[in-house]
Amino acid sequence: MTMADATIHRRPLVAALMKDATADLLVIGGLGQCAWDITAAGDRATNLPLWGGMGGTVMMGLGLALAQPKKRVLVITGDGDMLMGLGSLATVATQQPPNLAIVVLDNGKFGETGNQATHTASPTLGALDRGAGTDLTAIARGCGIADCATVTDEGAIPQLVKDARTKPGPVYRTVKIMVETLPLIMPAKDGAYLKDRFRLAVVGATG
Repeated sequence: MTMADATIHRRPLVAALMKDATADLLVIGGLGQCAWDITAAGDRATNLPLWGGMGGTVMMGLGLALAQPKKRVLVITGDGDMLMGLGSLATVATQQPPNLAIVVLDNGKFGETGNQATHTASPTLGALDRGAGTDLTAIARGCGIADCATVTDEGAIPQLVKDARTKPGPVYRTVKIMVETLPLIMPAKDGAYLKDRFRLAVVGATG
């Protein structure tokens, strides 16, 4: 399918992924729209929205999953961030953390810099919109993550939520989403504050 055929809206999807989240769900949001999305779903102390560090979201999730094996770690990031950090998928496959789920929201655009096409966009589009048709799910599978799938239909969202929240991992999903212009629901802009808040919530004051 092309991105023009996508029907899934990002904000309701992320809200569903985070619905009724407990303190045992650690959510890492990739920079840009994914950070706004997880904040729109509820500004929790166990959310870590990234203001920067493009390409590092999955590695941060992996580190948390290994350090906090009794908690569920959910990485929600975009195709641009995932493309920059493709090597992290091979490292996830090497470590096989059972408590890690990765959900990539793929609209084929670099949303923070003007909606230029990413490599996941169709190669058959016009000169300004075409990509390479890069298949992130195939890359994740090729890296050695066995449980991989692409979600294109709203009817599959309940199963996606169940897999992301509870299925033994590592779980990887690419979700084809619409290109949308949405209000910016920003978290605090102080990275040190966000880090300290997250750490306090996860390990406590003496951890």
